[in-house]
Parts: sequence; structure tokens; C-alpha cells
Amino acid sequence: MLQANSDKVMQMLHASDQVLDIGGWAHPFNRANWVMDCEPYATRGYYNRTFAKRNPFPPIGGTVEHFSEETWIQRDICSREPYPFKDKELDFVTCSHTLEDLRDPLWVCSEMQRIAKAGYIEIPSRIWETCRGHEPKIAGLSHHRWLIDIDGDNIRFMQKFHSIHRRRCSLPARVLKSLTPEQSVTWLFWNGTFSFEEAVVHGEAQNRELERFAQQYYQYPRWLVQAEDAIRVGASRFGNLTRRLAKFA
Repeated sequence: MLQANSDKVMQMLHASDQVLDIGGWAHPFNRANWVMDCEPYATRGYYNRTFAKRNPFPPIGGTVEHFSEETWIQRDICSREPYPFKDKELDFVTCSHTLEDLRDPLWVCSEMQRIAKAGYIEIPSRIWETCRGHEPKIAGLSHHRWLIDIDGDNIRFMQKFHSIHRRRCSLPARVLKSLTPEQSVTWLFWNGTFSFEEAVVHGEAQNRELERFAQQYYQYPRWLVQAEDAIRVGASRFGNLTRRLAKFA
């Protein structure tokens, strides 16, 4: 969670407020009275034990954990079973860097606003997810399933099509290195309700949408795009030949 926004959430909360952190296992929001995640309480704080152990992330939501093993709810948050809270029972819910990982983020959004009066959502910005440079030869992170846009109080989910890894549909690592922490994420403070939707895109419209977005931020040399296309066509032809020869094996 962006530290400045964590501080803002803390300023909004009262001492008596009941807070839930959804998907907080890797780096919990400490002010939460409840945490809900598929992973267990005993292994919380995954980020600072693994890739961030040499440069740990500072605590968010204060330095003292308000949740405990008893208020840690281990469950599949996409199971389509209502969360164990009554309508508007909670004062605030946080969900940071979780929705992009899930098979059913729309269900999670629905339950969030059912059980809480207000909340904070944070996800990787679409420009961050469109950049190469996180992992070799791909755009964004390999375990992320969605490209997400936030416009006002609306969250729009679009499947992260594999064609995003093509050069013309993604952004070079130099763009990633230029992003500020604020540009790397997108967030929503919501009160009462918010809207959400899945953008259903088919066929060539998928590539057009990915190219449209990428070209707003970077234009590749034409010769480079043509060379990539030529390599792809060659690989496709070789694949066809292999399949034809296999019939005679």
C-alpha cells in the first residue's frame, strides 16, 4: 500500500472502528481488527521474508498489529460464500494489491461494499502492469490476471491477454524505471458504494486495445515492430510444418 495513503486511512479511522484487511497476508494492514486471506496467520509478512528481506517494506497501518490469530480468517475469498460479517457491520475495509491476483475480483468487490461502510482499494496501475522489466520477457507480473482501470468510483477489469507480452502491446523497461511510486499504483477511497465491471473484449479488439494503451506512452520504431512480426510469422510456419510432419511419424 502506498505509504501516504496508509497514513491517510489512519487519519480517517477512529479508535473504535472495526477494520478488515482483505488479502493482507503478504504485508498486512496492522490497524485491521480482522484479516481475511487464503494463507495462514503464522506465515504472514511474506514480502519481507522473501524478495524484500534486504530492503523491507515499512509497516502500514501503524506498527502494532490489532488483529490476532483468532481474528485471522483463512479462507478462499472468491468462493462465492458470503463473508462472515453482516451488512455494513464493518466501518472500513482495505484491499491492497489483491484484486489483480484473483479469479473472481467482482465477487470480492460485491462483498466488500456489502459488509463495510467505506474502504480503500489499491491495485497496480495499468501503465505499471503494461511495462516489461519485472520478470524476463513478459509485461507485468506473471501471476496477475487482470488489467484494471479506476475512473471516478468505477473499477473496470479487463483480462490480461497473453498478447500483452508482444512488444507493440507493452512498454519497455525504461518506462517502468521512470515511474514514481504514485504512478505505479491506482487507488480508490470509497464511501457507501462503488461500481465495478468486467470489460469483455474479443478477437482483434483485444490487440487493438492493448496497442492503443501502450502507444499513449511509447512509440516503437517501425522496423522493430516489423521484425517482431516477421519472427512470429516464421515461428508459426515452422510450427505448422512440425504438425504436418508429425502425421507421417
